[in-house]
Amino acid sequence: MKIGAFFNWQNHLDWERYNARGAEKPQVPDARIYDEELHLADLVEPLGFDSYYAIDHYVTPYGMTGGVMQHLSHIAGRTKRIDLGTMVLVLPWYHPMHVVHQISSLDNQLQGRGLSVNVGRGAAVREFSAFGVPMGDARSRYDETLAVIKLALQNEFFSFEGEHFRIPETSVRPHFRNPERLLASMKSGWNSPASLPLAANAGLGMLLTNQKSWEAYRGEVAEFNGIRRTNGWDAAQPTVVVRAVCTEDSDEAWSLIAKHALEGQESSSKHYQLGDTERLSRTKGYEQYAAVGAMKFSDEQILEAAAKPQAWGTPDEVYERLLHIQAMTGADEFVLTFRFGTMPTEVAERSMRLFAREVLPRLHAFDAKLDPELDGSSPIEPAEV
Repeated sequence: MKIGAFFNWQNHLDWERYNARGAEKPQVPDARIYDEELHLADLVEPLGFDSYYAIDHYVTPYGMTGGVMQHLSHIAGRTKRIDLGTMVLVLPWYHPMHVVHQISSLDNQLQGRGLSVNVGRGAAVREFSAFGVPMGDARSRYDETLAVIKLALQNEFFSFEGEHFRIPETSVRPHFRNPERLLASMKSGWNSPASLPLAANAGLGMLLTNQKSWEAYRGEVAEFNGIRRTNGWDAAQPTVVVRAVCTEDSDEAWSLIAKHALEGQESSSKHYQLGDTERLSRTKGYEQYAAVGAMKFSDEQILEAAAKPQAWGTPDEVYERLLHIQAMTGADEFVLTFRFGTMPTEVAERSMRLFAREVLPRLHAFDAKLDPELDGSSPIEPAEV
């Protein structure tokens, strides 16, 4: 089984100043966050992880990569062995020709290492506004950009005529080093029921980004693979994102994941402005987010959903929890986040090192098969979310 890592590049303590448009300096400078996250990123390869994933966020303290492709190009230069992946590349924000050239450039820089280009359509209005892109156009821009990516991966010369983009006959240079592998490894995440069949019918794989229960994902994996089967494609195994806290003491691990998972959920809610239900209900393609934003959750309910099902505890407990998640989802790759909220760097590093020493070898030896119930040959009753 493959095991990757990612980090949030998040300045959680700056939300109050940011939202108030405060003139004072941040309590924690963004540069310090970068120094700390780069330190952790530099541990991924020597500790034996297989891959490094990065998020695509701008303009708020939520996730300060400043663009996933530039970020991964930097990580490519700092490493020699590991594969890289996007989580996700938000297609509506970019011109398609910009995207395909960045993918090709990074594919060549990696000199044969794997690149998983996982795509999404974004959900934060501040990011859309900063790029001058109407959020209601997200789905159609996503569809057009994905179509151009596929054309570029399958043809040296291509053209495109769409609602948003008109591209005369052109080509991509440098040529893609591994076009077939890039196309086969592309995945999509989804939150809404309507997005699942769109991704499955597009021939994409699955990236499960920890937005619902593993039991709910189980039914969706079976549904996704059922759609793939009707198109004549093999069943796929997802890449699954999981929060991880690995310590020698189970109580300490719970204390850490409880505190920092709450902070992580708070940052997410602020970044996506889920409380603005009126705007969300009026934005084409995002109506379901209004229903989520209208729901009020206690800390206990958040912990039940965002902390308890994650991979926390002693090494043995973390291993068993990950095996349960694999059984529920059929994952053949986990991408673990070891730092979220205001978790101190030294705590995250201690957790990573213990995990790498005591859990990683066992997961590498684990044969991560797809449960036959998830291959799409028969439906699974939907789980209560």
